Amino acid sequence: MPLDDQATSRRKFLQFLAASPLLAGSDLAAMAAETPSLLPDPMLWGHRGLDRLIESPKEAINVFDFEPVMFRNQPPAHFGYMASGIDDEMTLRANREGFQKFVLRPRRLVDVRKVDMSVDILGERYPNPIMLAPVGGHRMFHPEGELDTARGAKAGNHLQILSTATTSGPEDVTKARGAPIWYQLYATNSWDVAKTFVTRAERAGCPVVAVTVDRNGGRNQETLFRLERTDTRNCNECHDRSSLAANLRRRSMYEGVDVSKLTNTQSSGMTWDFFKRLRDTTKMKIVIKGILAWEDAVIAADNGIDGIIVSNHGARSEDSGRSTIDALPEIVEAVKGRIPIFVDSGFRRGSDIVKALCMGATAVCVGRPYIWGLGAFGQPGVERVLELLRIELSGMMQQMGAPTIKHLVPAMVRRA
Repeated sequence: MPLDDQATSRRKFLQFLAASPLLAGSDLAAMAAETPSLLPDPMLWGHRGLDRLIESPKEAINVFDFEPVMFRNQPPAHFGYMASGIDDEMTLRANREGFQKFVLRPRRLVDVRKVDMSVDILGERYPNPIMLAPVGGHRMFHPEGELDTARGAKAGNHLQILSTATTSGPEDVTKARGAPIWYQLYATNSWDVAKTFVTRAERAGCPVVAVTVDRNGGRNQETLFRLERTDTRNCNECHDRSSLAANLRRRSMYEGVDVSKLTNTQSSGMTWDFFKRLRDTTKMKIVIKGILAWEDAVIAADNGIDGIIVSNHGARSEDSGRSTIDALPEIVEAVKGRIPIFVDSGFRRGSDIVKALCMGATAVCVGRPYIWGLGAFGQPGVERVLELLRIELSGMMQQMGAPTIKHLVPAMVRRA
């Protein structure tokens, strides 16, 4: 790509950041105006003064290097779908700033020449605790979509969670991954639809269903809406918006499913009774995704749920303003080790992952970073994003004096 084009792409990306409500009045907005600034988040300062985007995954120094390349590659509406929070995007900001509330306490004089990052995740051993969070519609970012994502996950043997909004079926994604994947369920308000999804996922070999409980209604995705206005394509060629049923038929999980009586895809009527019914329907283990209050975590453990994911949906469901890393300690304390606790939203660095593991999380899910890699370079981009996170995690464990995951203990982290 010519240098002038690269510079233009970078300027457009910075202009987008400056216009985003996420950055109003922030150091990032000042950065976008090309004024000198030190940033609280290293998303862009590594690029300052550089009018050149990375041209291959191997050039990436950290996961943030992939986002501007993805921005250059994607239509505005597609990038906006990925990047958007809701309302004032307070929670989107909080998910990154939340890590600054905690500092690490490294131990010294420990032999860390060899680091073992392996971890047990619901009965299966994985070589690292970095999971791929469910993200919908991968083909809007790359033609191979979830299949390339699965191949990228396979390279580092990462556990992958497949979204209900997938553009490839669980059968094909499992084949591409070469190992069982988890299935994330948007239950809708129809039990029959939910049961059909769960039955298909179980037949495809998924050992776990992760039920999302934080998508209860509509959402005001302002960044998406603003970028949609700048998209000059005829989106109706890919999105049939004549009716909900017509639009859903284009999604893999809805193939052959009767959606004639479905009024929306959210689960605003879901209660704890849903999980009793689900337990009688499937042999898969059940994880609840979207827990933020310790009271709900205790109820989940009391009701025999196999695990929970502390999640605010990457700030895409509500704008409470609270990060998941801030919610994690009280949930771990309340559950008292009865069920494994996973966490997502805002994880970008090995140090972020270490903080969560020290607090008691079993594993960490990442979402947007691997989508940046997919949208930038396809499978090689996904592989490199995950490789960088593994490299950073291994290095941080050495710095912490932790030769294994079990050596990352609560005494190693404290509030700043």
